[in-house]
Amino acid sequence: MEPKALVKAMVEFSSKTLLLSRRVGSLYEKELKEGNQTKVEEVQDKVDKHAEEKEAWKKEKEEWEAERKRLATWKVRCLDSEEKLKGRIVHLEADYDDIKEKHDGLEGELEDLKSCIIQEHINGFQKSVRQADVRFDVNKDVVDGVLIDEAKSSPEEAGEKEAVDADAGGNEVVAEDVEQKTT
Repeated sequence: MEPKALVKAMVEFSSKTLLLSRRVGSLYEKELKEGNQTKVEEVQDKVDKHAEEKEAWKKEKEEWEAERKRLATWKVRCLDSEEKLKGRIVHLEADYDDIKEKHDGLEGELEDLKSCIIQEHINGFQKSVRQADVRFDVNKDVVDGVLIDEAKSSPEEAGEKEAVDADAGGNEVVAEDVEQKTT
């Protein structure tokens, strides 16, 4: 081959190579752009999903914060109430102990008084037994300073006698009242 033809062939192949390389380069760039575009779209979808999840988490976090604050206030209220009630229980227990001591003291005093009353009754009965004479008849009663047998006296006779005495005494009282008014 001739050198000119060889150079000409080389230049021609070189220009074809250049054209092919540009064509391959443009196809490669186009493929990269399309590939990158799909990747960019995929990444954009992931970013959008992540942003949505982030918003959902943010809302959930706010809800949990509000719930935590609400529970914290309830916890504070419960703890305050618990402290107040514990203090009140201590006061009530102290009051209960004081009242129980007083009750026990009064109960003992009541028992002492009961036993004293019983003893006084026993002593009075024994004194009356000592004072009573065997000559007295228990079946007789004293009416108007006279010793009368209970079997002989009836309640009707005593009622009539009392009515007469009351009437006689009533006239005298009225007379005395009249005299007192005039003076």
